Amino acid sequence: MIQAIVFLPLLAAIIAGLGQRVIGNVPSKILTTGALFTSCALSWPIFLSFVTGSGEATVTPVLHWVSSGALQFNWELRVDTLTAVMLVVITTVSALVHLYSWGYMEEDPDQPRFFAYLSLFTFAMLMLVTANNLVQMFFGWEGVGLASYLLIGFWYKKPSANAAAIKAFVVNRVGDLGFMLGIFGTFLVFGTVSIPEILAAAPGMAGSTISFMGMRLDTMTILCLLLFIGAMGKSAQLGLHTWLPDAMEGPTPVSALIHAATMVTAGVFMVCRLSPMFETSDVAQGVVMFVGAATCFFAATVATTQWDIKRVIAYSTCSQLGYMFFAAGAGAYGAAMFHLFTHAFFKALLFLGAGSVIHAMHHEQDMRYYGNLRKSIPITYWAMMLGTLAITGVGIAGVAGFAGFYSKDGILEAAYASGGGGVVAFWVGIFVAFLTSFYSWRLVFLTFYGKPRWEQSEHIQHAVHDDHGHGRDDHAHAHDDHHHHDAQSDGTAGYHPHESPISMLIPLVVLSIGAVFAGIAFHHQFIYPEEGMAFWKGSLAFDAELMHHAHEVPTWVKWTPFTVMAIGLFLAWNSYIRNTTLPARFVAQFKLLHQFLYNKWYFDELYNILFVKPAFAIGRFFWKRGDEGTIDRFGPDGAAALVAGGTRLAVRLQSGYVYGYAFVMLLGLVGLASWAMVNFL
Repeated sequence: MIQAIVFLPLLAAIIAGLGQRVIGNVPSKILTTGALFTSCALSWPIFLSFVTGSGEATVTPVLHWVSSGALQFNWELRVDTLTAVMLVVITTVSALVHLYSWGYMEEDPDQPRFFAYLSLFTFAMLMLVTANNLVQMFFGWEGVGLASYLLIGFWYKKPSANAAAIKAFVVNRVGDLGFMLGIFGTFLVFGTVSIPEILAAAPGMAGSTISFMGMRLDTMTILCLLLFIGAMGKSAQLGLHTWLPDAMEGPTPVSALIHAATMVTAGVFMVCRLSPMFETSDVAQGVVMFVGAATCFFAATVATTQWDIKRVIAYSTCSQLGYMFFAAGAGAYGAAMFHLFTHAFFKALLFLGAGSVIHAMHHEQDMRYYGNLRKSIPITYWAMMLGTLAITGVGIAGVAGFAGFYSKDGILEAAYASGGGGVVAFWVGIFVAFLTSFYSWRLVFLTFYGKPRWEQSEHIQHAVHDDHGHGRDDHAHAHDDHHHHDAQSDGTAGYHPHESPISMLIPLVVLSIGAVFAGIAFHHQFIYPEEGMAFWKGSLAFDAELMHHAHEVPTWVKWTPFTVMAIGLFLAWNSYIRNTTLPARFVAQFKLLHQFLYNKWYFDELYNILFVKPAFAIGRFFWKRGDEGTIDRFGPDGAAALVAGGTRLAVRLQSGYVYGYAFVMLLGLVGLASWAMVNFL
């Protein structure tokens, strides 16, 4: 069964990708979508078996892979509770994204290529989560990096898409260098890359030291920090986060699949899979907690100022990943995985809902040109509303709530119960919960309430103009993610947003169910002490004592997240519904602060000065002075010039006159005679 789950997407990707010109659009979509729904149908019984307590960890061999001295390992597929959770997340979201893409990518001329890339990404992610050794994990790790590059830059005719794809690839290579060094160091210390063997031996290495850069440092701290650098790159943590917002240049289904539900959670999965290693180093756990809390805060502050609907959700993703990491840093790995699980549903729902809004608004992504869309696209509106209720953590302690209520509150309570730095992370998380509520409801109010502001949008003006037969280029619009809508009269006055096709609405409905019920259905298994110990069964380091204390925190700790959520909701309503002049007055009053946040803390500008410009300067130096000025001058160009000069001389000697040839022969004889006289007389 596990072989089918993993390899069906690969088989579909190969057939759709290589045979796209032969089998065409519809068969390619049927093949890839069918393969993913099959994998999804096979994954849920595995997950539910662990939920009910009947599941057992298994390792399925595929083939013997490497045997080189002490380095020996096989290609094996490991299935335990942690893998089962990731299987349902990956296959469910990917299957729904495939179905959603039927409608969203309907006008694109390269549909088979797009669906092949989606399936290839899914295979790579499945390889990552089923890995039984670090090399196989790295194979899947790099596979999702490759697939994300292909998908972000899918519209290769757009310079911004190409730049975003390159940026994602380069930034992730920085993190992957740390991950590789961590794998090398782990093999050096443990003599194996087998994950079960490493985790079993990890406690025995606590307190040992290793030589690193001429110093004696704690072995497990160094290994965990190197591995965590890889997680920072893949999961867009502060410092290596700059690629994630730009990745929104890809089609919206790509954003939902890669940058909301799966690829960016690979770092969280890796830290949880290797949690027994991180448990041996308080320093490493402290770094994970600090970076997570800092990322959480940074991304939430930026999200409050953005106008692009997809960028708001992208920074929200970055912030929620910060929650997961500071939960892991606090030792609450079960809570981190629970938030990963629920986040997959409501964040994919928000991204696909945003795609439905963009589809209805002729590719317009600026929320300033939306307004009052709830009447025109009611299903999308209610889906986005449920996603917002989930991400803001609406619920009543001890009664019921949406998915985010259980998982995010579980993280905050565990952080508070962990004490020390966890209390600081708790307060950061509380403030971020307030900001999350504010920017999430800001998105809802700007998009679905107020007066229509469509007539101000150039995108819609051009789209409606095109709809009336004024030179519309279907292929150009397909590459720009434009979609066709009817209009009743020239100009935007007759434009009416349309609800998305059924293939796009079904995933919204299914994900809405997850956003509502995923928390209440599974919170006992993920984070309750007794049930959690039985559920995780050693697949991660589950601290039952910590989770026991987390459920006994003071009442004010339990109610604070709900309180700040309500404050954020009220502030957003007051600013964008009741008193719409308030945001402009605030910006005028705090102009420098707004510019700082709107420009993303100037990380891009800083990196441009520190890394990009020096790299280009060095590149130009070696290009002009090294390649052209030295290598070409004295190498190919110099040799070519020498040959050309010799040829010109030889041509002049080939005059065609007999006396000319006789003269050359005479010179040769004189030279030969002179040489003989010098050497023999």
